[in-house]
Amino acid sequence: MHVETLATRPDLLDAALRIGDIGFEFLQHDEIGTLTRAARLARRWPEHFLVLLDGGEPVARAVGVPVAFPAPGREELPDTGWDGAILWAAEDALDGRRPTALAALDVQVALGRRGEGIAAEALRVLEESARGLSRLVVPVRPTTKALEPHVPMAEFVARSAHRTTAFGPFVHRRRCAGARARLGGARLRRVRRAQRVGGVLARRRPDPVPLQCGAQQ
Repeated sequence: MHVETLATRPDLLDAALRIGDIGFEFLQHDEIGTLTRAARLARRWPEHFLVLLDGGEPVARAVGVPVAFPAPGREELPDTGWDGAILWAAEDALDGRRPTALAALDVQVALGRRGEGIAAEALRVLEESARGLSRLVVPVRPTTKALEPHVPMAEFVARSAHRTTAFGPFVHRRRCAGARARLGGARLRRVRRAQRVGGVLARRRPDPVPLQCGAQQ
């Protein structure tokens, strides 16, 4: 498996966008998310738009945006999570502010290749693309929180702290033996909201699925 960026292989953009099936529709209804259209990211930060290939076939993509953090007025990560990271990146690009960190926006793995540890590898290479910057920050959400939409996040996190599958496969992977050390991550902040999307609650609640260590998002 090897990695290409859109800086060196812009022809991979269309293939990269066909990977995965998570988030496409509801992201069309997020006003902040419209700032991160793939064509914009590919033009502005192609070096942080990565495509993982296996035998020449795209199997995953990982996308990040550079931000200034920490910086004066930004001693903590934004209280609006994913949306906040996008706004920071847009502000910094417009102001010509020098970035010091990379914020991950999207990691997608091809449908038939999940469960192989590819998402962790995608995060690793995204971190490598942040060389010259101080850190990689990754907004994540407990995927099973959608099953309890009316429970406050603070209560959900406190109640779920010792339940190994409560946070869902993507976040749980970082709690599994070996994965945490391999990725070297630490939880920095719980935010009040990460993304605001208009819609009907019933359409956002997924069917329960069994979760296990090593499963992908």
